Amino acid sequence: MTTPTNNAVEAKIRDFLAERIVAVCAKDVDALMAHHGPAVRTFDLVEPLQYVGVEAIRKRAEEWFSNFEGPIEYETRDVRVHADGGVAFCHGLHHVKGMSKDGTKIDMWWRHTECLRQIGDKWLIVHEHSSVPFDTASGKVSFELKP
Repeated sequence: MTTPTNNAVEAKIRDFLAERIVAVCAKDVDALMAHHGPAVRTFDLVEPLQYVGVEAIRKRAEEWFSNFEGPIEYETRDVRVHADGGVAFCHGLHHVKGMSKDGTKIDMWWRHTECLRQIGDKWLIVHEHSSVPFDTASGKVSFELKP
C-alpha cells in the first residue's frame, strides 16, 4: 500500500471542507452529516456546552438551517490543514450571512477548529470547536469583528 503524500491528503481534506460549505449553503442536512463520525463531539457557539453524537449534531443543524429565511451565504478564510497518520485538524475563520425568519440580518465571523480521523478511505469529523472573542471589559461577545 502506498501512503499518500501530505499534499495529496491536504487536497482531499480541502475538498471535504469545500463539500461542507456547499451543504450549508444548500441547507442540506444529509450532505452535512455525511462528514461526521458517529461519536462526534461539538462545542458550538450556542447552548448547551456541548453536543455529543451524530443525532445531536443533526438536530442542531436542522434547527440552524430552519432559522434562515432564504439563502445562507457561508465561507471560510485562512484555513490551515495539518494531517499525519490518519488524523488531521483544520482551523480557520468561518463567516455566515443571511436573514433570520424574524427579519434579523445575520453577518458574523467566528473561529473554528475541526479534528478528523481517516476511517477506511473517508475523512470524518470527530470533534469541532467554534468560538467568538469577547470584550473582557464589558463581557459582551464581539460579533462585529471581521478579518
